Amino acid sequence: MSYEKLDTHNLKLAGLDHALAILGADEATSMPVGGGDQRAQAMATLSGMRHELASAPHVADWIDAAQNEDLDEDQELGLLEFKRQYLHLTCLSPDFVERRTHISMRCEQLWRELRPEGDWKGFAPALGEVVALAREEAQLRSEASGLAPYDAMMEQYDPGNRTADINPVFSKLKTSLAELLPQVLAAQEKRLADRPLKPLNGPYPIKVQRELGLALMKAVGFDFTHGRLDESHHPFCGGVPTDVRMTTRYTTKDFLPGLMGVLHETGHAQYEQGLPRKNAHWPHNSARGMGMHESQSLFVEMQLARSPQFWRWAMELVSKHLGKEVFDGWDVEDILAHVNLVKRGLIRVDADEVTYPMHVILRYEMEQDLISEKLKVGDIPEVWNEKMNQYLSLSTKDNLADGPMQDVHWPAGLFGYFPSYTLGAMMAAQQWAAMKKDLPKIESEIEKGDFSALNQWRKDKIWEKGARASTPELMLSITGEALNPEYFIAHLRTRYLTPAISD
Repeated sequence: MSYEKLDTHNLKLAGLDHALAILGADEATSMPVGGGDQRAQAMATLSGMRHELASAPHVADWIDAAQNEDLDEDQELGLLEFKRQYLHLTCLSPDFVERRTHISMRCEQLWRELRPEGDWKGFAPALGEVVALAREEAQLRSEASGLAPYDAMMEQYDPGNRTADINPVFSKLKTSLAELLPQVLAAQEKRLADRPLKPLNGPYPIKVQRELGLALMKAVGFDFTHGRLDESHHPFCGGVPTDVRMTTRYTTKDFLPGLMGVLHETGHAQYEQGLPRKNAHWPHNSARGMGMHESQSLFVEMQLARSPQFWRWAMELVSKHLGKEVFDGWDVEDILAHVNLVKRGLIRVDADEVTYPMHVILRYEMEQDLISEKLKVGDIPEVWNEKMNQYLSLSTKDNLADGPMQDVHWPAGLFGYFPSYTLGAMMAAQQWAAMKKDLPKIESEIEKGDFSALNQWRKDKIWEKGARASTPELMLSITGEALNPEYFIAHLRTRYLTPAISD
């Protein structure tokens, strides 16, 4: 039967995906610098093999034949998602995929080498090659799908995303945040005048921070029999659901950046670990796009780990690992003043949730212009600086390391990915509102360090659904309504403009 042939086919693809995922995680965490060339070649070869297998012409015949076979509902859903992905794959040749993998990996390795010094001149030619490939890919995807080039790029990360829908939402968000940010900063200034920010008594050894992160991962619900924590230049969650590879990065002067990186990536990891295990090699049992993935990481980092309920429980655990003197004389409002400190900053991954969307919108707008060739690679620093001035009143003119060289996404060729970050933040706020309705005692449970109901709700509503529905359909199922940015705005107003919560 053709369905059985597709089942065997998917097992082979899953095996290659597993190998590529672990090789990629190792490349970012453990591989010696001298291994870069051969690792890039090996992964390029495997990527080409994977693509050639996945897009083979005879697979279309199997799909057509399987559609006429007697399948149960789950098999039909799997076949439908597999067909969508097959059509998506066949627009790129194996040669193109191999070439793209090799060039992007070498650019990413160069980025790691040159970013610390902000060497844009040395980096730009390699990025130019990646952008040229991204434009070529966007055109190929556009011709195959009938979508506009940038829409076609977004389709691979979050099916259904369209600039026509996102642009007005982001425009409204920019307007709302432009009004909200000065109000938040003024309210914060008043609070800090009445209750000054207490200094964090560093330094914090990395080994101790790591142990703290591991303890919080375990408490929140990370499964260490199917995953691990490492360090990398840029925090990420990779690997496969049965072997999740999670990373963070540390600074000894402050424990919060590393800890929040751990909690953010734990949200990603929980989604992967909670996906259906039965027939996991079929694509409908994978995560439903990057917007939903970001909603899970931001749910843990923003809705959960920056709440007063979380810190009423977590302060004791943090003190246990970092030393009781860390919070000597502190109460929950003192740590929340650090955790939820709003500040205009250059670094996206370190940004607070009020300013973070501006970082994403900046990149989203520039990506569209790069793909359409309205923006040249050589002009990126100037345009980046102009937008950073406009949106956050900051300059990167003399600091390219913390400007257009700060992210791994463009060197890695991930164009169309960025909008998912802010879409995910809006989804997370809406999911939190729905959860509180379904679980009226959830905040008191969090305060006790009991995350079982919270995780079960997400497992039932999101994780076990896999990719059986589109993102809009899944959001409707989870919350009872379509994605509504007002929940995110209301969340920010409640957290940052309401009076302090007494301990």
